[in-house]
Amino acid sequence: MSEISAATIKFSPRTDKEAVEAGPGFAPKFDAAGLITAVAVDADDGSVLMLAYMNEESLRLTLTCGEAVYYSRSRQEIWHKGKTSGHTQEVVEILTDCDQDALVLRVRQKGAGACHTGYRSCFFRRVAMTAPDADGRATAALETIYASKAYDAAAVYRK
Repeated sequence: MSEISAATIKFSPRTDKEAVEAGPGFAPKFDAAGLITAVAVDADDGSVLMLAYMNEESLRLTLTCGEAVYYSRSRQEIWHKGKTSGHTQEVVEILTDCDQDALVLRVRQKGAGACHTGYRSCFFRRVAMTAPDADGRATAALETIYASKAYDAAAVYRK
């Protein structure tokens, strides 16, 4: 079988609502900025690892190379996850929602973690409420849910 290049992958047109919602054609809906939301989850345990965005090019690259490639909104560039850190994401499966405007990437995280801060997941904190104060007001606060970081981010991301 010949190797598929990103440039040769065709997406289906978004001309018919029924076809988009129930048909077999993959017709991703990119927003006004040309992006689609992509949530990476651990393929084995289902835990949420990170949320990122893809543009058409990064989605095509992901489909051809089998590793997650995102689009960095802050750097305005293609971002092959793990290219710097070695913590790549092998894509096991890509799911899309009913109107094809969001993706879930089921991945096998290679390396200790997905988060650039050193945690296994970018979702390492939960929102918790403090007890009400004398005025009856509670405060929303964050609690770290992991006992420790998965790796030393400063050592991995030396600048």
